[in-house]
Amino acid sequence: MIRALTGALAALSLTTAALAQEEAHEPRIYETRGQVEANGETIRYRAIAGETILHDSDGAQTAAIFSTTYLADGVRDPRTRPVAFVFNGGPGSASLWLHMGVFGPQRIQLPQGPGDDGAAPYEIVENLYSILDVADLVFVDPVGTGWSRPLGEAEGADFWGVTRDAESLAQFIRIWLAENQRWNSPKYLLGESYGTLRIGALLNELEGGYTDVGINGVALISTVLDFRYDDTSPGNDVGYVGLMPGLAATAWYHGKVDRDRWHGELSLFLGDAREWAVEEYMPALLHGVTLDETRRARVISELSDYIGLSEDYLDRANMRVTLRRFQRELRRDEGLSVGRLDSRFVGEEVDGVGENPETDPSFYGIDASFTASMLDYFTRDLEVDITEYYSTIGGVRGWEWDTGRSGGNSYINVAPWIARAMRQNSDLRVLVTQGYYDLATPFFAAELMFQQPGFVQDRVRFTYYEAGHMMYIHDPSLEAFSEHVREMIRGDW
Repeated sequence: MIRALTGALAALSLTTAALAQEEAHEPRIYETRGQVEANGETIRYRAIAGETILHDSDGAQTAAIFSTTYLADGVRDPRTRPVAFVFNGGPGSASLWLHMGVFGPQRIQLPQGPGDDGAAPYEIVENLYSILDVADLVFVDPVGTGWSRPLGEAEGADFWGVTRDAESLAQFIRIWLAENQRWNSPKYLLGESYGTLRIGALLNELEGGYTDVGINGVALISTVLDFRYDDTSPGNDVGYVGLMPGLAATAWYHGKVDRDRWHGELSLFLGDAREWAVEEYMPALLHGVTLDETRRARVISELSDYIGLSEDYLDRANMRVTLRRFQRELRRDEGLSVGRLDSRFVGEEVDGVGENPETDPSFYGIDASFTASMLDYFTRDLEVDITEYYSTIGGVRGWEWDTGRSGGNSYINVAPWIARAMRQNSDLRVLVTQGYYDLATPFFAAELMFQQPGFVQDRVRFTYYEAGHMMYIHDPSLEAFSEHVREMIRGDW
């Protein structure tokens, strides 16, 4: 009886294992070839678009990560060929923005000047600014974005958090390096927006232990690492200081500033705005209700000169203007609001007395063209035969923001992880790229954060563009930005 029962259990176990094997997801992989004229050089390449399977410690499948890899032909020694892992932010955004906007072999050509992209057909062109001349590229879509998804018993929540996201992408990077025999190649991380915070968490995962993956350089594209400098929640006055020069740049662009006072020089104007924000604005906010009335009136007058709002409004706002209120107020008298991601954009407002903008005109001004161009390119050029829903952004819910670094800190801060990685990796360089008209991740907030102790300052480089969050939708900025990233990878600074 016992022997029979044992045999039955063994048979059941084998059947269960066989069923699990049958249900295991086979990765879908699509390979093509192409070429691009990048930076004046013809690059022939192999493109691999497809899934990488992640597993847990027991070997069970947990996720399929969709990525697109471009490997240049004719490389004599892959160990000397850099590889760059590229991702966007959100959290919850696929990598289409950097893929079709700046780094991939083809890109969307938007009309110049901030405005709505309208409807298809959109113009997709060979990307002369692609960085395939200096690095192989891997565009990565985290779980919940693009076609990447959980498998088996795993759920999205298992991957949706600062640390969980970094753990899964670190596993992906290690698998990619092993499968492509690239462990000894120079390695770079290129991330935009939340993708810059992801870089901080990834450096902690890749370089924070003994099984080290040394990174040669990172490009922080529209940077947010320490939320204290970007957040204007009640009681966090430093957030207003980090935002103020960005508001000033926006007021300058929209003609709400006396440009003649600064001889028409934006750089001179913003230099003064930075200094004033630290030397005058911050102390006034810290004084709170004890601020002398004469000094208060002077600060309000000067703030009005910089950011273009009336003294009466600033007085009633207690010198503290949140981003959404500013978006709505700057051009209220014209029935317009300004963009958050790119404050050059304007949107029409039906409600003339509304406190906040209806939505962000700098996002709806480009989203349709990027989605259409990415999916057209995937299915037509890369021959990806997938008809499932492709999540560009917004499919991730319930993000876990606690990094565990300080017991559940109220303001997320991964900057110490980047600073530590720089101190412990003598080759790690950090490129910080900022658009003056980006109010989502303001340039001065990034400056204040990098001025703090711990960073190796001579390996940090800031670059600026007269554009917004996605500086690459502005052609002059695209050209400069592409070259700045190329210089980092070539080691020209």
